[in-house]
Amino acid sequence: MNSAAATTTLDDPFYYLRNFETVLGWVVTRHQDLLTTDERDRVRAFTTLPQAPRALLVRMIMRKGEHFRANKLRYTEIGPAEPALATLLDNGWLALATELDVDQLFRLYTRAELAAALVDEFNAADTSAGLTRNGRKSDWLRALRERHPTPRALSAWDPANRLEPLFRVTVMPLCERLRLMFFGNLHQDWSEFVLTELGTFRYERVALDSQSRPFQRREEIDAWLALHAWRQRFDAGEPLDAIHAELPDGDTGNPWVEPLRHRLRYKLARQWERQGELARADALYARCHHREARGRRLRVLERRGDWHAALTLAAQAQAAPESEAERQQLARVLPRLHRKLGLPAPPRGETPATGELTLTLPTCGFVEDAVANHLATPDAPVFYVENTLLTGLFGLLCWEALFAPLPGAFFHPFQSGPADLYDADFQARRGALFERAFETLANGEHRPLIVRTFNEKHGIQSPFVHWGTLSEALLTRALDCIPAAHLRLCFGRLLRDIKANRAGLPDLIQLFPERGDYRMIEVKGPGDRLQDNQRRWLAFFAAHSIPALVCKVQWAP
Repeated sequence: MNSAAATTTLDDPFYYLRNFETVLGWVVTRHQDLLTTDERDRVRAFTTLPQAPRALLVRMIMRKGEHFRANKLRYTEIGPAEPALATLLDNGWLALATELDVDQLFRLYTRAELAAALVDEFNAADTSAGLTRNGRKSDWLRALRERHPTPRALSAWDPANRLEPLFRVTVMPLCERLRLMFFGNLHQDWSEFVLTELGTFRYERVALDSQSRPFQRREEIDAWLALHAWRQRFDAGEPLDAIHAELPDGDTGNPWVEPLRHRLRYKLARQWERQGELARADALYARCHHREARGRRLRVLERRGDWHAALTLAAQAQAAPESEAERQQLARVLPRLHRKLGLPAPPRGETPATGELTLTLPTCGFVEDAVANHLATPDAPVFYVENTLLTGLFGLLCWEALFAPLPGAFFHPFQSGPADLYDADFQARRGALFERAFETLANGEHRPLIVRTFNEKHGIQSPFVHWGTLSEALLTRALDCIPAAHLRLCFGRLLRDIKANRAGLPDLIQLFPERGDYRMIEVKGPGDRLQDNQRRWLAFFAAHSIPALVCKVQWAP
């Protein structure tokens, strides 16, 4: 969307309706084969409604929940809600609500309204339960959750009909399905349009064709929605046994569904591990393809004292470690297992030494600021960059590769990066594009490329470039001081495991423009320790003679 289109849209009081209709058109054009006949008929029927009912329905769809009160549906551009509500009721888009659980009841009505309606509940309550007329709404909610754990008819909550009737949107499941088909996820919602039109978010324009979609079969959408519902039940705290029994199984072969399935298995196994259900956690970790499942299973086997099984699993991991993080874990686990089993200690690899600096400084708010102020000089400025500078330089250098319109990478206009960013074959699929970008590091063309991309793409969402922390001045200064060979090494490591390696970088960078040099500084205040991902980066820097050190700070008495 360009700025002119955005202005036109925001000047239209029915902008939200136009946005919703854009999604409908997109889904019908690209996903019609994944819709049932009834769903296609429903979409067509929506387009035949008068504007006011269409707009009111979309207003409700874009709000939280599926139950609404008529007196809360007042919109100037729509006019009186009653005629539109009547049309939506007559055509089956709405229904009068018949049942509510206690949380829905308390979300929709005020304390005063509930006080008038819940007379029978107050009369029947033991005052020690917290359900008294002069009590707090939160106490009433807690007490009624225990007394009525399942939904009840509105008439049961309110026998005297003191509460205003509610309308329920009947097509919420269909709308959620349409939203999933458009975005490929449910964490993005209709506000993406508005934020883009307001200029809050800007996205790279990537060519999309009719095959640019996350799902190829309806069964894949059904599986995704089932897994999402399972996750909601898990987060709501339902008993683990019940939800484990209904955890959807069966590999769909879809690259967006299967990672979600294994993330949910991992969450359940992790929860059992926390609760001490180690045998169940072990069994589920063994069936889980989450990247951290094998490491967690090793810990479980150690806790169970199953040293032989743990050593067998560790040997498998050592033969084909999934990541540097797992290799780091094995370096700690294997010596313990060998001691437990009376085996000779395994050989230990040499860990390159990282330089250290110890400072005693006056107490201040942020330890990083204290170190930066202490070390900085007019000829050697210090910048707080943490995980933004090196990743930002990478994102700017490799912009073309990151936003290449490859199959399975982009599905809709609101993506801040490719959907396959964390896939094992992410780099291989873009091999020629990354190689072209890295060639500029060898021939010296990387500097103008990075600066040009910074200016041309400024403000566009990226998984690597944090615009608020970068400036052209900082970039050019950094490029004056950081050798291209060092950038090539760091970018290569970042690409090997983007998810793990985009974090853990040092807090500060000090630049020495006069001699074309620099150093990165990881700051640790009193009692603070290096995290594992920081240790891995520091070991990498030391192994490749990239200047980095750890600054340990003590506060002056």
